[in-house]
Amino acid sequence: MKRITVLVAAAVSLLAGTAPAGAQPLGADSALDRFHHQRLDWKACGDKELDAAGAQCADVTVPLSYAEPRGRTISVAISRLKATNSARRRGIMLSNPGGPGGSGLGMMLAVKQRMTADVVSRYDLIGMDPRGVGRSTPVDCEWPVGTALRSSGADRAAFDRTVRFQADLARRCAATEGALLPHITTRNTARDMDVVRAALGESKASYFGWSYGTYLGSVYTQMFPHRSDRVVLDSAVDSKRYGPRMFQDMGEPNEAGLDDWAKWAAARDAEYHFGTTARQVRAFVEDLVRRAARQPIRVGEHQVDQHALPLMLFGPLADSRHNALLASAVRTFADAADGKPVRPGPELERDLRFLLNPEPATQNSAQSAILCGDVAFPRAPEWYWRNIQRSRASQPVYGSFANGIAPCAFWAPPVEEPTTVRNSVPALIVQATGDTRTAYASGVDLHRAMTGSRLVTLQDVRIHAVFGNYPNICVENTVNTYLRDGALPRADLTCRDD
Repeated sequence: MKRITVLVAAAVSLLAGTAPAGAQPLGADSALDRFHHQRLDWKACGDKELDAAGAQCADVTVPLSYAEPRGRTISVAISRLKATNSARRRGIMLSNPGGPGGSGLGMMLAVKQRMTADVVSRYDLIGMDPRGVGRSTPVDCEWPVGTALRSSGADRAAFDRTVRFQADLARRCAATEGALLPHITTRNTARDMDVVRAALGESKASYFGWSYGTYLGSVYTQMFPHRSDRVVLDSAVDSKRYGPRMFQDMGEPNEAGLDDWAKWAAARDAEYHFGTTARQVRAFVEDLVRRAARQPIRVGEHQVDQHALPLMLFGPLADSRHNALLASAVRTFADAADGKPVRPGPELERDLRFLLNPEPATQNSAQSAILCGDVAFPRAPEWYWRNIQRSRASQPVYGSFANGIAPCAFWAPPVEEPTTVRNSVPALIVQATGDTRTAYASGVDLHRAMTGSRLVTLQDVRIHAVFGNYPNICVENTVNTYLRDGALPRADLTCRDD
């Protein structure tokens, strides 16, 4: 309700030369004129779902380095679902699905399903593959695995193997994509977003982001506060936690999520045979991880060891609607460990193949490229080992992952300092208390840092990414009202599961 006051204050701040720290200088546009005024060639996306929805796609030319805008250029792919009522159209809504490293061209197809007709009538919904991802000059470090995410294992020998594994991934990236890597950063993606805004002829851009997309969106508000319109940040990352702390924050909520799932599975012991109490089910899972440490579990063509198994359980744990999917995966791994012939279901096969045997189109070295390009991680392996050891008692399944070493420990230093988000740009922050990927406290902290924001809490639900993903009338009404009218709630709001 204080939107007008906040905007006036922001305008005064900009005119006085006191824009938020990290904001782009107001005179920086002149060197980018040729990018801001480029003409886009809209065409069919070549994607079944986007084309069926009537979307169009275009490639936007941006500088590889914004420090040298007259140097090499790259292209960024965007999609557009046009506003359904040109007379009521407000502008564009940029978006990002998270990751980092997620392809966003088709993201708004899902989000649109939870938007009311009067919201859909007002915005051109813009999907985007961020630089380094998908169709946007993709990073491919020629890794033998799909992602660097791994648990560090049960003992020092396993940890030392993980150190060597991560160092090798970093070496491969430096060898194959060394010239590109310094420019694959969140700040540059935010700059690309602003080029997209200008190329589409808009003075401002609204934004919707999930997960890492909330970090990107909040960085955009810090760098371009006067160009930010209506902003929704769903399952939020606070800028002060982005990096190693963001991963450490995952340990506790994933253990809590495992406890929550264990209660569900215990009530279905007749089907899954893990145990009749939550404690027995948890003990079953912990023992399964220990068995993978003693002997990798063969599932189909895949060998699942102590480094991979916790990650295979990590995915479905993020959504309580996937309880049965997680139980089926645990049953499959347990049967395989017992020597029984098993065939993984299609979802498990897809996840195994991505983690262990990726196709060129599914490899995700861009995730590490963005993280490591944004933030300097501690370099000493002992720092990670000490944190892992401290976490083992309270986080027996996920502590070795959440505190583990990453390729970033062996990466070249970032070319820019990371962005600290602290501003009064109006925004709506949505956060579930049971989120296993972006801890609830992270959303609370971002809310405090963005003083013009309101926080919508989804209470006692284990879900990551709410609006457009997990149906909830309270959240949907609040988000749609804000996007339609620009009216934030009068105060922070708590929603309950429907």
